[in-house]
Amino acid sequence: MTIRIALAGNPNAGKTTLFNALTGARQSVGNWPGVTVEKKEGRLKNRPDVTVTDLPGIYSLSPYSLEEIIARNYLLDEKPDVILNIVDGTNLERNLYLTTQLLELGIPVVVAINMMDVLAKSGDLIDTDLLEKELGCEVTGISALKETGVAEAVEKALASAQDPDAVPVPRHRFSGSVEHALAHIEEAVLHDLPEHVQRGFAIRLFERDGETAKRLNLSDEWRAHLEQDIRNCEEEMDNDCESIIATERYNWISGLMEKCCRHISNHLSVSDRIDAIVTNRFLGLPIFAAIMSFVYYVSVTSLGGFVTDWTNDELFGKIVPDAVKAGLVAVDCAEWLQNLILDGIIAGTGAVLGFVPQILILFAFLAFMEYCGYMARIAFILDRVFHRFGLSGKSFISILIGTGCGVPGIMSSRTIENERDRKMTIITTTFIPCSAKLPIIALFSGALFAGAWWVAPAAYFTGIAAIIISGIILKKTRLFAGDPAPFVMELPPYRWPTIGNIVRSMWERGSLFIRKAGTIILLSTIFVWFVSKYGFTDGHFGAVEDMNDGLIAWLGNAISWIFSPLGWGDWKASVATITGLVAKENVVGTFGILFGFAEVAEDGQEIWGTLATHFSLLAAWSFLVFNLLCAPCFAAIGAIRREMNSAKWTFFAIAYQTGFAWCTALCMYQLGNWIFNGVFGFWTGVAIALVLAALYLLFRSSREKKRLSMTVSNTQGA
Repeated sequence: MTIRIALAGNPNAGKTTLFNALTGARQSVGNWPGVTVEKKEGRLKNRPDVTVTDLPGIYSLSPYSLEEIIARNYLLDEKPDVILNIVDGTNLERNLYLTTQLLELGIPVVVAINMMDVLAKSGDLIDTDLLEKELGCEVTGISALKETGVAEAVEKALASAQDPDAVPVPRHRFSGSVEHALAHIEEAVLHDLPEHVQRGFAIRLFERDGETAKRLNLSDEWRAHLEQDIRNCEEEMDNDCESIIATERYNWISGLMEKCCRHISNHLSVSDRIDAIVTNRFLGLPIFAAIMSFVYYVSVTSLGGFVTDWTNDELFGKIVPDAVKAGLVAVDCAEWLQNLILDGIIAGTGAVLGFVPQILILFAFLAFMEYCGYMARIAFILDRVFHRFGLSGKSFISILIGTGCGVPGIMSSRTIENERDRKMTIITTTFIPCSAKLPIIALFSGALFAGAWWVAPAAYFTGIAAIIISGIILKKTRLFAGDPAPFVMELPPYRWPTIGNIVRSMWERGSLFIRKAGTIILLSTIFVWFVSKYGFTDGHFGAVEDMNDGLIAWLGNAISWIFSPLGWGDWKASVATITGLVAKENVVGTFGILFGFAEVAEDGQEIWGTLATHFSLLAAWSFLVFNLLCAPCFAAIGAIRREMNSAKWTFFAIAYQTGFAWCTALCMYQLGNWIFNGVFGFWTGVAIALVLAALYLLFRSSREKKRLSMTVSNTQGA
């Protein structure tokens, strides 16, 4: 018989740390059915018969956010054997709100007060015995980080799971009028239910919880009957039902705190003193910029660059290909299969996997900042900026991660609660240049702009501008209308993360990237290799010696007219753009092959002279902008499909990104050609029209706000 333990608690209470300590490597990560919220399950160490489920971090069981709905449905439908409620001892009053709700579910509960070591250091005391008596369930103190008290908490949870008498009876009571209404609800419609669940259902019915009424199959007649009781209570207490329950809970918890807690120190904590500097209105952004500059310098330029160069040049450039080639020759493998494996699979997937060291190092830094508590401060600092453009502070986390790779950047959007904001973040995240786009920037900077220092910063500012402009425009459409969701985030105290948690987080994110990217890249590189090596000659289909006769050249010529208004209608540039969908760094390699170089350096230095003859400065910048802003690589597209969970929304995202990139590149080339060369044509007029349309969309008032104003005016007029 399997015993199921559900971990429930507020965000940043130490729940994930405890989950890792309980399960170690015996855990699996996926998504809850039908949603993109992460689901973690694992087997208890040395107890394969015990399953531990890590529920999303929530502040209450009120069904507002997706995480709250998931946690509540799991607890009500799956009915785990015991709930291990992780409570932040440094913020006990706030955390106990969820505890009072858990005690009403009719499931055994064990409260584990985390960070007891921090409390001891500050001199604060919690009387766990008295708290246990007042709550009516087992209470124990732990330190998830140091793994002290964890074994005792687990033993209490297992004992409660196997004890039929361990179901708690809620001890907290509300004011007389509320209790009267609850008693009437229990007597009227809940008397057939087990006694230990009646109170929880009564409270949720009092709060007008439609899902609970649906679960109980209440008729409209009974709903109307209960509604009268609720209204009477609301009139008496001069408040709405939800606020009444929330206020009553906190009043009871405040009284509990006075009985069970003793605060010794009134001095500012270390976290408060640090926050006075790092979240300062003026110093916050410069400090953040300095920290992130250091992070990217180490992960991308210095240590990460060194490891990646070795991976690309030695591992996937010499060691792996030479070893595989020797093995293929030894078994007398067919030449076409050798080409497929060496030039297609290894070259294609190796180009992507070569960036894994940089990504892993970046993820290690991000995990450190997340576990120590600084990541929450970043979102807090930048929310003020992003809120002005229709995005929340959490959107910046995705954009920040996207500078390393678009795939994890897109995946990180799942932390954004508001569905519209999450979708808009997914759509705009890949506008920021990722590490795979750096070779394209280096190629055109060296070939067309003589290595000018401003090219790379201009590329990044173009991406940021695209995000801001898109945020403003999309927020004024019906699909994304409405103010960004209020950004409420509790700033956890600073803590030193464990090496195990950092390594585990780094590998979870990195391995997922490897699996998803590797699968997609593998399939796409086989396709690109095939259309490059095969085509029609003399009316027959087969292998071709000249790439101009291959299917890929035919494809390039078929679509080149699309890019002619952008200044680069040559089929080779079109093909390079298409192969860039596989992996953006493939653009450089494609130019190398098309211009007669079998191998080129990462910045394509060998083809600078030839490339310069195929592009004017304006056309080069147009090509660069389009490839930076258009649909991302196949791996990122796959991530968009997974996170959107909708083919329609995935198509919209790709269409918007590509359309925005095409319009931007068109305006830059055509207007530049008019201003600097005096050339005015049909497409110049189109570019002017697009600029005017963009200005209108940027500065027009939101239709949703107009509708709201009209509604308010009509209501007042009535």
